[in-house]
Amino acid sequence: MTKNLFAVILAATFMAGCSSEPAKPTASDKPERKIPETITGSSAFYKCYISARGWAQDVQPYRVESEPTNDSKGRDGKAGEWRVGFASPSQHATRPYTWALGEVSHSVEDSYSPSNSSTQVFNVQFLKVDTDKAYAIAQQHGGEKLLQKEPDTPVFYRLDWNRQENELTWHVIYGIDRDTAKLRVAVNATTGEFSRVEK
Repeated sequence: MTKNLFAVILAATFMAGCSSEPAKPTASDKPERKIPETITGSSAFYKCYISARGWAQDVQPYRVESEPTNDSKGRDGKAGEWRVGFASPSQHATRPYTWALGEVSHSVEDSYSPSNSSTQVFNVQFLKVDTDKAYAIAQQHGGEKLLQKEPDTPVFYRLDWNRQENELTWHVIYGIDRDTAKLRVAVNATTGEFSRVEK
């Protein structure tokens, strides 16, 4: 009797171990989709600036611009991709740098002319206000109302030297590009003060 009972238990154990159904993956087995890192404009700028100084010691920035991505709508002054343009007077060249996915890379050099208004360099010391502050100010001047109506609107940022006002300006741009933007707000990148609604 004991032998029969032992044989039944052994057979049941064997059958349970030989189930033809494959093990189902649990939720923890699935690879988690990693959300790309987002950072503010000043953070991205300084990461690129360090790399650019390896190219030329006299580099000066002329533009900082974020790139809207599917994973980042530009909220809170942060973006997952930033481009920074640098010029080297000694090398008569410009070189764009990109911060994306936590890494800095650069593109090919181009010629540089100090008289070219699209590559108007600025002194790094004028950059005292970051994009999170610029975003907060833009929200107070039409951005919040716009995003309530159209929450999927991307926001991107552009920093350049304003020759007319003689000041460094963050442009907070609501839309997919500068020309068709639904709203553009200019913020002084040195004082943090609201400058104007550009559209």
